[in-house]
Amino acid sequence: MIKKCLFPAAGYGTRFLPATKATPKEMLPILTKPLIQYGVEEAANAGLTTMAIITGRGKRAIEDHFDRSYELEHQIQGSPKEKLMTQIRSIIATCTFSYTRQIEMKGLGHAILTGETLIGNEAFAVILADDLCDNDGDSVLSQMIEVYEKYQCSVVAVEEVPLDQTDKYGIISGNLVDETTDTYRVTGMVEKPDPKDAPSNMAIIGRYILTPDIFDILRETKPGKAGEIQITDALLEQAKKGKVIAYKFKGVRFDCGSIDGFVQATNYFYDKEKEKLA
Repeated sequence: MIKKCLFPAAGYGTRFLPATKATPKEMLPILTKPLIQYGVEEAANAGLTTMAIITGRGKRAIEDHFDRSYELEHQIQGSPKEKLMTQIRSIIATCTFSYTRQIEMKGLGHAILTGETLIGNEAFAVILADDLCDNDGDSVLSQMIEVYEKYQCSVVAVEEVPLDQTDKYGIISGNLVDETTDTYRVTGMVEKPDPKDAPSNMAIIGRYILTPDIFDILRETKPGKAGEIQITDALLEQAKKGKVIAYKFKGVRFDCGSIDGFVQATNYFYDKEKEKLA
């Protein structure tokens, strides 16, 4: 059973400057909830109760968010605003949060390796909070856990992207193993290839389930593109042994690391809330 979810959250969020100068990008709100809370809720709804968060300098707001605020709670006690705290109170009560710092920004692979002390020797999920996903049925992570339970190896969530955008993603090649569930056995993986070099238009998004041997592989992984340790390079080593499944998830995804995606997500969830009230 997978019980732990890792959240790499040490990045600077430079595309949102100056808003992210003193505010973690993971705390930017979509309506009334910060991005990282959506991710934690997705993990909790999938049955994961231990949230391991990789932070960095200037990220204390994340820790404060997932903690009690006695003064605030006292101020709103008995008022209509008290119900606004219901969701976050539930998360704090049912989940355990642990934190460690990524001292240097050396890529996603390095961030995941930094989380080894919080994860230990067990399979775990990874959510990148700025990839915001939504589904009226099972969440993306819930879907992926079902895939993991079947294949017992690392799983990456993928979606088709326009060919001219392959240089923004890790791109996979693979063989279809189950048409009914859109699952592929990964045979190759390239980090942010030029469109002319891309093996497909199947892009990895910010949802992973990783087996614990990934840590040993990451320790041996040399810096790749941009001098960073890439998780795609480590996953490629697993893929060479047939140990990575790509799953084309059901649902919608917003790249909230970009301004366009952030605005699209805001409009989407705003319309969704209006429909509930209609």
